[in-house]
Amino acid sequence: MNIAVAMRLALTAIVRNKERSLLTVLGIVIGVAAVIITVSIGAGARASIDRQIANLGSNVAIVLPGSTMTQGANGGLGAASTLTLEDGLAIAHMPHVAAVTPMVTLRTQVISQFGNWNTQVQGVSPAWPYVRDWNLLEGTFFSDIDVATSAKVCIIGTTVAQELFPNSDPVGATLTIRNVPFRVIGVLVSRGHNTFGMDQDDLIVAPYSSVIQRLQSSSFGASVISVLMFSVDQEQNMQSTIASVTQLLRARHRIAPNALPDFNIRNTQDIANVAESTALTLQILLASVATVSLIVGGIGIMNIMLVSVTERTREIGLRMAVGAPSRAILMQFLVESATLSTVGGAIGVVLGIAGSIAASAIGKFTYVPSPLAIAGALLFSAAVGIFFGYSPARRAATLDPIVALRTE
Repeated sequence: MNIAVAMRLALTAIVRNKERSLLTVLGIVIGVAAVIITVSIGAGARASIDRQIANLGSNVAIVLPGSTMTQGANGGLGAASTLTLEDGLAIAHMPHVAAVTPMVTLRTQVISQFGNWNTQVQGVSPAWPYVRDWNLLEGTFFSDIDVATSAKVCIIGTTVAQELFPNSDPVGATLTIRNVPFRVIGVLVSRGHNTFGMDQDDLIVAPYSSVIQRLQSSSFGASVISVLMFSVDQEQNMQSTIASVTQLLRARHRIAPNALPDFNIRNTQDIANVAESTALTLQILLASVATVSLIVGGIGIMNIMLVSVTERTREIGLRMAVGAPSRAILMQFLVESATLSTVGGAIGVVLGIAGSIAASAIGKFTYVPSPLAIAGALLFSAAVGIFFGYSPARRAATLDPIVALRTE
């Protein structure tokens, strides 16, 4: 018996019992669809994480204040306000450092002639667009002169523009931050929400000197800042530059060789690696759970094939009596089980792709199709059918023709 004849007989047997065949392949359908959906969601999540990390800037490292210990109580990361503007200037003169920007952050109510909005205000330097790789939609960025004079100018995100200046051009308009009027000179390109659901466009950027002197309370030091961000010229110089900056800051802050530093440096690539590792682990876990459905579906195929062998015992005996060899009977039932699982896999692929597109639309992340996952799921479903169909096929092939013909 050739493959074409075996497939024709298999399809005839499947069509003859439509409802039973559909219920049999249901486990395969669910398993394949689940594998494709989980792989697509995982790939989309990783792509989204990569995009959000890239939004932090190119080859960027972040210097954060360290922790403080007060009467045995650890204040946690950021409790020590030890970073200064002078630290930033010193880092700017380090080899391979392309640009440096301080960041002074506060959250407050902002008022315009059209309404008010609670948002984040960041005090930065003119190097901030380069470090963050963030362009302007319209207008211009402030200059070193604006920093030197603590100018009351700012750049706003698109969310702030929509909330405070609906249906009007914000460039040239005035908004009030803590009773201080600031003139809007630019609008940032929209970046949407990040991986954690935070709106990146809900911010106002102003010269750090203006934020420190005009908006912060007097309890803060004149040169103490929240964060330092610096960009390295090439990715291969990142680790050596971080080591040099660490050594520089330890010397500037007079930290003993064996003492813990009062600052922490985070590399955006390290953040990306951790995030991708977490996403990959979750993806593997979900795909493993989905694979269980395929195995359960394979067991269902084996059970149904055993029932089919029992029901068709006389047919098997008749085929053997007219000269069909055991090999032909084995092939017939193997092809039938493989066809069942492959048809289920094909249906599962269609449902999996549709489910992936729906999930990406609901979750608002990019749909990333995985041809490898689709092909792998189809091949695995066929392999499941052959593996679990072998025992019933073997049983059919080893039947005694005389006993089979006598079976009622």
